Amino acid sequence: MSSATERRFTRGLVEVRAAGETRTIGGYAAKFNMLSRNLGGFVERIDPGFFAKSEGDGWPEAMARYNHDDNMLLGTTDGGTLRLAVDGTGLDYSVDVPQARGDVYELVQRGDVRRSSFAFYTFADDWGMTEQGFPVRTLLSGQLVDVAPVNTPAYLDTSTGLRSLAEKSGADLEEVRAAAAEDGGLRRFLEPPAPKVIDLAPNGWQGDPHPPLALRQRRAALYQRRTF
Repeated sequence: MSSATERRFTRGLVEVRAAGETRTIGGYAAKFNMLSRNLGGFVERIDPGFFAKSEGDGWPEAMARYNHDDNMLLGTTDGGTLRLAVDGTGLDYSVDVPQARGDVYELVQRGDVRRSSFAFYTFADDWGMTEQGFPVRTLLSGQLVDVAPVNTPAYLDTSTGLRSLAEKSGADLEEVRAAAAEDGGLRRFLEPPAPKVIDLAPNGWQGDPHPPLALRQRRAALYQRRTF
């Protein structure tokens, strides 16, 4: 489990869901299988099973906080004022905004606050390449910390992801960080090593690239005697 909290911005609208005495806002805090923007040499996607453990445990200590701010608590699962649900699209949340946070409700109602974010710890992830050959990190399992309507996309600290890649590839973390600053630099930690070229020609052979039958037969015999 990663000891660092990560935050990700979601391309989903936060909206008013109920008015009156119970002023409720909500939206998708996370969406599954959608590639993120470039996070600094790699992209991410969230596996549909990412929240399974948190959901199975009853979303322990999960919160809704405006802009992830401890001083702007909106609701909690423990208090029943935050409700979370996973469907085929992603993680949906609804939170009953307290009277003291009426300004947040009004900002959402007016359309000034339109986006959501979520904070989490990662239990397990995997690395691969997209069809276009770009490094991709897949978030497989984790624990939800909070969901948050936000003014602007949160700063994305990708150090945890790069540390994960370094561990999985057996590379030095500083080497991975340096490679992330290069265009396509992280690919070398994911691509299989180039196959070893075996020269079956006699030492110093400089002859015809299409050798006669006798030489081809000699090469074949040498190849059969080699062990790999």
